[in-house]
Amino acid sequence: MQLIDIGVNLTHPSFAEQREALLARAYAAGVTQMLVTGTSLAESQQALELCLQLDSEGQQLFSTAGVHPHDASSWNHDSHSQLKALLSEPRVRAVGECGLDFNRDFSPRPQQEHALEQQLALAAELRMPVFLHERDADERLLAILRDYRDHLPAAVVHCFTGEKRSLFNYLDLDLHIGITGWICDERRGSHLHALVREIPVGRLMLESDSPFLLPRSLRPKPKSGRNEPALLLEVLREVALHRGESEAELAAHTSACARAFFDLPLLTPPKVLA
Repeated sequence: MQLIDIGVNLTHPSFAEQREALLARAYAAGVTQMLVTGTSLAESQQALELCLQLDSEGQQLFSTAGVHPHDASSWNHDSHSQLKALLSEPRVRAVGECGLDFNRDFSPRPQQEHALEQQLALAAELRMPVFLHERDADERLLAILRDYRDHLPAAVVHCFTGEKRSLFNYLDLDLHIGITGWICDERRGSHLHALVREIPVGRLMLESDSPFLLPRSLRPKPKSGRNEPALLLEVLREVALHRGESEAELAAHTSACARAFFDLPLLTPPKVLA
């Protein structure tokens, strides 16, 4: 069984001393390809460098490049050209993480919207898929996306945590959906149990969002309290349970979906070591 993790925050400082060991555990668990998330221009550059450093063959690690809504206030007149240069790199497979976050509002909302529109325009120009973030902002995100959707090859709402209305609106706009360990959280994620059944095959992908969102259903829990890609198997288990699919079936179609979305190479036979 091969599994693709579409969201790994490998640039996070908590991973700094153990990235090789973390990847070895992931590969051994069957998580054979990963997308390293870029959340700012600096971290997008670092994500790319980690892919080149830790996967010299260019088969298992790929990245995204973009500016997260939390960092939208950093967008300036040089950001467009810097991001466009990053997106020209072969290992960079999507624009993002970009979007809107009206939950924390770390950047003013007008700046979030401006940075998002600039990145959507770049994605449309370069014909690249988009890796989207949304919290408490689905209606505004949908309104902005509608102006660009016909010019984008694909877009995924990563770490979907919303309600039925927002899910169906995203699906109606032909968006993909990323599911994380949020579905394993009995305090706030149980509403996703019914909703994951509504996501069509070919539009669903899985992600750890590590080191965040350690699955609360995991037993035993790691002493570090930190999530990592190898633990994506717990998300796989939970999603398969609520979709009424076997874990092998779910792994096959979500990975096929991710491979097509990000244009990833097919690994044959599966690699265990980088």
